[in-house]
Amino acid sequence: MQLTGADIAIRCLQDEGIDFIFGYPGGAALHIYDALYKQDKVKHILVRHEQGATHAADGYARATGKPGVVLVTSGPGVTNTVTGIATAYMDSIPMVVLTAQVPSHLIGDDAFQEVDTVGITRPCVKHNFLVSDVTKLAETMKKAFYIASSGRPGPVVVDIPKDITAQVAEYHYPELVDMRSYQPRTRGHTRQISRGLDLLLGAKRPIIYTGGGVILGNAEAPLRKLVDMLNYPSTSTLMGLGAIPASNPNFLGMLGMHGTYESNMAMHDCDVMFAVGARFDDRVTGELSRFAPNARIIQIDIDPSSIGKNVSVEVPIVGDCDMVLSQMLEQLQGRLNEIDRSAIDQWWEQVNSWKSIDSLAYKTNDDSIVPQLVVERILEITEGEAYVTSDVGQHQMWAAQYYTFEKPRRWINSGGLGTMGFGLPAALGVQLAFPEETVICITGDASIQMCIQELSTCLQYGLPVKIINLNNQYMGMVRQWQEFFYDRRYSHSYMDALPDFVKLTESYGHVGMRVDKPKDLNETLEEAFALKDRLVFVDVITDPMVNVYPMIAAGKGHHEMELAPGQEEVQERELA
Repeated sequence: MQLTGADIAIRCLQDEGIDFIFGYPGGAALHIYDALYKQDKVKHILVRHEQGATHAADGYARATGKPGVVLVTSGPGVTNTVTGIATAYMDSIPMVVLTAQVPSHLIGDDAFQEVDTVGITRPCVKHNFLVSDVTKLAETMKKAFYIASSGRPGPVVVDIPKDITAQVAEYHYPELVDMRSYQPRTRGHTRQISRGLDLLLGAKRPIIYTGGGVILGNAEAPLRKLVDMLNYPSTSTLMGLGAIPASNPNFLGMLGMHGTYESNMAMHDCDVMFAVGARFDDRVTGELSRFAPNARIIQIDIDPSSIGKNVSVEVPIVGDCDMVLSQMLEQLQGRLNEIDRSAIDQWWEQVNSWKSIDSLAYKTNDDSIVPQLVVERILEITEGEAYVTSDVGQHQMWAAQYYTFEKPRRWINSGGLGTMGFGLPAALGVQLAFPEETVICITGDASIQMCIQELSTCLQYGLPVKIINLNNQYMGMVRQWQEFFYDRRYSHSYMDALPDFVKLTESYGHVGMRVDKPKDLNETLEEAFALKDRLVFVDVITDPMVNVYPMIAAGKGHHEMELAPGQEEVQERELA
């Protein structure tokens, strides 16, 4: 079958089973867009900015587990995707980004809309390709999807010069590819798993610490079984929320800079730490010299370079989380009697005493809306069944703290890169994947303006996303740090000249609402969520000086958390 390079690219997407491609056209990509026009299997979603395309594909990938696909033109089309590519790279999200390039003979000549795509994206991709032979295009596409989705997932860029998309070649899409230099290991070493179990079963103050790798590896089922069998305390990173149900009695909540008191104290005092699909990010560890000083660590990760990268690990296990945990459960049979239940009971007494300090308690008032209350009301209205995206800042932390997730892949946010503007386009991608589900974007007045043009995309494709804007007229987290560490010098964190978000939303053809009184909050939110087939933007005017607690300040350990004003006395009594 003889096809042009453009037709080959689209046919590869069809044979790969791709449903959606998020993109924005331009001169170098027009052959590919013409090929898209001549078929109807792969649906193209026209975003309003290339960054929006990457975040939408990212959200789609996080919610479904399938690779997200992006198509952009050369030059500024490529450079506009870099933030989204880096976002996916930091959080290990499978994505294939097709970038058009100027014709081959012009590469290196500073041609119109030429950039060195391979060079620019190299630091923030799992791999990238520059296609120089149309006969290799199909194989390259297959490699791109294989690399993006296997091992530790990540974004892969395929840069295709315009002349390659015009040339003709015989089409054959390989069923499999064999890459000698890339052989990800999925099965854990049996002896290492046995060593890990020896350490875990002999623990007196254990904690199970889970991260985004559990969700990416679809390992929630064996993890939940292991937690229940061992009856050990467990905690999660921001990226791992939902792997263990929030209602599970063994779950202590999120840990880290804004984690719960009990999870951080247990992390600090544990004697054995079992890290599953977590990379010991600085927002989790705090000051490394103070991190879990007495812990012996077991770590499972599919990426060997992530093991022992930030902390010393006694038992490293390389492999897929699902596979390794399943192997561990097999070995665990008949060994549960090795656990010192008396020591574990004493450990639970200590953990429960920390838990008695309600570190997420907050105060309300009749004059202004506090943001924590907004998230709790959303949880009640949706009964915890929604897909929730966020941008980055205070609202992200409040969403993670107060919207309790029972299932994986329901919490969609930029963890590693912390990308403002992520929330709305990510919600767009999730809504396309699950058109019948409730999809919520919890955002802030600064973040939402980064990619607000995607309201137009939502109108074009009829996507009834619910946007909850926690509007405190500040870059909230910046203001909080300036209050704590810069003697309240609020340098350029106040969002002066904000738009009228209701009118702006209505100008895009959607429904806008505003609420600024606590007594009107419930009714407004219920009205918004009752509009099942409309995008609704709820501008919630919140108290501008509310801070995120608990908090571990820079240079502090997990046992040195700062609690909300009024809770310090409770903490001091407990410690005494």
